[in-house]
Amino acid sequence: MIQNEKEMVFIMIEINNLSKRYNNNCMALDDITCSIGTGVFGLLGENGAGKSTLLKILAMMIEPTGGRVTVNGVDVCSEKTVIRNQLGYLPQEFGFYSRLTGFEMLEYFAVLKGVTDKQARKIQVNEAIELVNLAEVRNKRISTYSFGMKQRLGFAQALLGKPQLLIMDEPTAGLDPVERNNIRNVISELGRKITIVYSTHIFADIEACCSELAILRQGSLVFQGKPDELAKLATGMSWQIKDTASAKDGYMSLMELAR
Repeated sequence: MIQNEKEMVFIMIEINNLSKRYNNNCMALDDITCSIGTGVFGLLGENGAGKSTLLKILAMMIEPTGGRVTVNGVDVCSEKTVIRNQLGYLPQEFGFYSRLTGFEMLEYFAVLKGVTDKQARKIQVNEAIELVNLAEVRNKRISTYSFGMKQRLGFAQALLGKPQLLIMDEPTAGLDPVERNNIRNVISELGRKITIVYSTHIFADIEACCSELAILRQGSLVFQGKPDELAKLATGMSWQIKDTASAKDGYMSLMELAR
């Protein structure tokens, strides 16, 4: 596990009346208010629910139309540098230089994140590679990687710089069951020390990793609480949550439950 040499910082995210309307008049987020503390916080929702938009705002990739987000009292729109120094981010789509090897790509990202000491950078890169099970292909060009390998490489880059806040959009998408379970274990372990916010459409990921979750539906927050609280609400219902690629039946039942 990557050892965090930075002074541990308790992260508290406050989201107040957050809205985002795109130029096509699509309301992606509608008056979202919630708090996120240390641990693993999961966002559950189908495509178009607003998960990626919320994560992009938290990662300072886009700005909200209305409302406010603070991290430890610091506004993410006005103090971006302060937040970025503590941030690791895995977007849903990630670009790589395909001619570089996995190791070279991560070294490049580590430099961008301010890891200037060569030996420290090498240690961080190798630790990240080991965590995501890419050791055997670290010296192969990214052009030879499968989609799942590229997904794991993206996860590895998010860990560089030893972030206190980790934001990930569908980190287990495209992974086989064994690698998905490995990434879940890494997320769970990291969540004991830092704040992790990540989105998924797989409820089993939420069950395995998250201390708290929120369900988004058409841009609105329809549930926030612990996974077992959601399970209690489901008591007596006829459906079972299953670990499938889409979890469609279980998801739709959750939506009915959260209305």
